[in-house]
Amino acid sequence: MTTCSPTADDSAELLPIATPARTRAALRTLIRPDRGLALTGIGILVTATAVGLLVQPLLGRIVDIVADGRPAGDLTLPVVLLVAVAVVQGLTTTLGLTRIARLGETVLARLRERFVERALNLPADRLERAGAGDLTARVTGDVARVAEAVRSALPEMARSVLAILLTLGALALLDVRFLLAALLAVPVQLLTARWYVRRALTLYGDQRVANGAQQQQLLETIGGAVTVRGHRLEEQHTERSAGRSRKAVDLTMRSVNLVLGFYGRLHVAEYIGLAAVLIAGFWLVRDGAVSIGTATAAALYFHSLFGPVNAALVLLDDAQSAAAGLARLVGVTDLADQPEPAAAKAAPASVPRQRTAPEGAAVTAHAVSHAYGPGRPVLHEVSLTLEPGEHVALVGTSGAGKSTLARIVAGVQQPTAGTVTAPAGAGEHPVVLVTQEVHVFTGTLAEDLRLARPDATDADLRTALATVHALDWAEALPDGLATVVGEGGHRLDPARAQQLALARLVLADPALAVLDEATAEAGSAGARVLERSAEAALAGRTALIVAHRLTQAVAADRVVVLEAGRVVESGPHDELRDADGPYAALWRAWSGSRTGAPHP
Repeated sequence: MTTCSPTADDSAELLPIATPARTRAALRTLIRPDRGLALTGIGILVTATAVGLLVQPLLGRIVDIVADGRPAGDLTLPVVLLVAVAVVQGLTTTLGLTRIARLGETVLARLRERFVERALNLPADRLERAGAGDLTARVTGDVARVAEAVRSALPEMARSVLAILLTLGALALLDVRFLLAALLAVPVQLLTARWYVRRALTLYGDQRVANGAQQQQLLETIGGAVTVRGHRLEEQHTERSAGRSRKAVDLTMRSVNLVLGFYGRLHVAEYIGLAAVLIAGFWLVRDGAVSIGTATAAALYFHSLFGPVNAALVLLDDAQSAAAGLARLVGVTDLADQPEPAAAKAAPASVPRQRTAPEGAAVTAHAVSHAYGPGRPVLHEVSLTLEPGEHVALVGTSGAGKSTLARIVAGVQQPTAGTVTAPAGAGEHPVVLVTQEVHVFTGTLAEDLRLARPDATDADLRTALATVHALDWAEALPDGLATVVGEGGHRLDPARAQQLALARLVLADPALAVLDEATAEAGSAGARVLERSAEAALAGRTALIVAHRLTQAVAADRVVVLEAGRVVESGPHDELRDADGPYAALWRAWSGSRTGAPHP
């Protein structure tokens, strides 16, 4: 079960956060395949801790030898045993912590795989409602928190808990009254832990949300800097960024004060327990119930608890922080199993979503409507049919709904209402979407291309590159197709990155290709090259093109004009240009903004 996270603002609907019960259940599921490794690691740590507990009795034995005035030779055996204990404890501790660390890394890798798998399959409109900042904060900050806890807090917590339990048992073996004296510190420690935990989980969860909102605001401000300046919104965005930053800082300072209060209460518990053990030792030695060495061992035992008790309680800080991050990650991994909100659901039952197009059509959208939330409609009962092999250009002003319709036709986003068919007889890749935001994956150029078709031969790769007019520059790279591209590798400019995406499209060989302003980021010269590349990649296949440049509309078989989410015109370029309607107005505005614009 998950709960929706608090919204950072009125328009954002952040991704869910799993409840504590669901988070624990998910953690058990992640650990279950490696139960043997967990049990082995814990067993070795128990052995290491038990061996380490021999140090205090041996030191007490040395105290008794000295107090009784025995010969120095009597110290040989206790000293040799101390060395042996140190060696055995060191080896077994290392082995046990290695097993626990391996368990943690394995579980972390499994969690990352599930998170990435679910995140990549989230509906586009769900991400639109949440904003990129929320997902970015989870995949960076939350994963880092959990990873840090797995690599440091988990092994230390396991060792500390075992040391506490076994040390208390050793105190009872010396004399149960030592144990009772030591337990006087427990109420203060438990109250401290309870006081901390009740505040920490909510506080750290709020802190994560605030950090996500802060990142989202920065992404919007920096990513949309040109628009912000164009509309004179600098002051408004600066105030929003400052407000969200202040909230994040305020929550951070509250967490710092919480930790300081936590430490102060722990010190009080230490002093109470140590004083009680020393007083008990004084009375027991005075009454002859125990020797000075035994009392010394008891004091040393309690003093040795300072480290593991403080570590265990202090690790609650890391544990609560990691738990908050884990709950946010589990919330995403569970999201795909939950029904979408009403505003994001597919067509109602009365209009079933079809799987194949009707006879003679490649794809059909019927009465498609979409809204990104209540009162935010983007499309209004749009109907569109693409015939096999037909190239249709979508044009319209910014905000008309072109990209939304393209994503719905491509199948990466579900409509609020209406139906969209899939191409009849489609194979493994029925539809491929290429947008202006192209990612070049780290690896060789050949590996990047084979993402579209893993079994492609080098000859297939060269054919695809040649089709989109990219083979010359690809072979001119330092190592040709073996050149490493992407992060840390050879940098591809926007035009070449887009040609790489178009070559992937050729390799995938879809029945329907959807291009969403795929030439918008290349600049004028680069756009002309990309238009040739796109035209070659789309040859012989059905295509829907969101036209950033109206030269793409000229080359299309049909132009569909959207205004405020509705189809207002549809027909060939020449016919619409001469009709003096909305398309003609767009054409005149676009032609007038260019020098030497073509007028077919």
